[in-house]
Amino acid sequence: MNGRVTTRVEPYDQGLEQALSAAQAGDEGAFRMLYRDLQPRLLRYLRALVGSDAEDVAGDAWLQIARDLHTFTGDYDKFRGWASTIARHRALDHLRRLNRRPDTSMRVDDLTDLIGQDDTERDALDRVSTDAAVALIGALPRDQAEAVLLRVVMGLDAKQAGQVLGKRAGAVRTSAYRGLHRLAERLREHDHGLAGEQDRSRAGEHDHGLAGRPVDE
Repeated sequence: MNGRVTTRVEPYDQGLEQALSAAQAGDEGAFRMLYRDLQPRLLRYLRALVGSDAEDVAGDAWLQIARDLHTFTGDYDKFRGWASTIARHRALDHLRRLNRRPDTSMRVDDLTDLIGQDDTERDALDRVSTDAAVALIGALPRDQAEAVLLRVVMGLDAKQAGQVLGKRAGAVRTSAYRGLHRLAERLREHDHGLAGEQDRSRAGEHDHGLAGRPVDE
C-alpha cells in the first residue's frame, strides 16, 4: 500500500440543478429526484452520528428540508451543504434528548466509500473484518471523523463542510487529511498483519508436511 489518501469532491448531474429549481416551485417528482440522490449519503453520514437511529433522524431532516426548501437560495452544491447542516442539527438534537455522544463508528460497507475506488487502500479495506473496521473509524477523533464524512461521503468541499461544522475551510481540510491519513496507516498495518499471519500459516503447513515424510536412511 502506498498510504495515499484522497478527498475528492464528487461531481453531480447537471439535471439536479433543474430538479432543485423545479422542487422549489412545488414539483413533487423533482423533489423525489433530490431525495433519491441525497438520501443514501445522508444515511451514511447519520449512521456515523446516531447509529441505528439514522433512518428516523433522516426522516426528521427531510421533513424540515421539504418545509424550508422555498427559503433556500443557491446551486445544488450549496443545497447538499444546506441539507447536511439540517441533518447534523437533527442528529445532535436527537443525541441531546438521549443524552448521548455522537457515535463515529461505521459499518464496513460504509467505510469502503471513504476510500477512492481505484486506491490501493480500498483493497486492504475489503480484507478488514467488520469489528476491525468499526474500531478503526471509531478511534478517529470526532473532528476528523466528521470532516472525512462530510468531504468524502457527502461530497462537500472544504468551505461547505466548514459551514456545516462551524469551522474554517482550512481547519476542515486539515482534519479530513489527518483522518484519512490515519485510517490509511491503520489499514496498512492491518494489511501487513494479515500477510504475516498468512506467512506463518504457510510455514506451519510446510513443517507439518515435512513431519509426515519418511527420513532417508
